[in-house]
Amino acid sequence: MQSRRSSLIEAIANTAIGYLVAVAAQAVILPAFGIVASAGQHLGIAACFTAFSLARSYAMRRLFNRRT
Repeated sequence: MQSRRSSLIEAIANTAIGYLVAVAAQAVILPAFGIVASAGQHLGIAACFTAFSLARSYAMRRLFNRRT
C-alpha cells in the first residue's frame, strides 16, 4: 500500500510534467483557434489547470488505495 506522502510525491511529479506539456501545447493549440496569449498568460492558464490536476490526481490515488 502506498503512503499518503508517496501518493503526494507521485502526484506532484506527474503534474509537473503535465504542466510543461500543457504550456507547450497551449503555445501551439491556442493560436490555431485564433487565441493570442502572452507567455505569462500561458504560464498562468497552465498553473490553474495544474492545481486542479494535482488535487484530482491525489484524490484518485487515495480513493483507489483505500479500495485495495
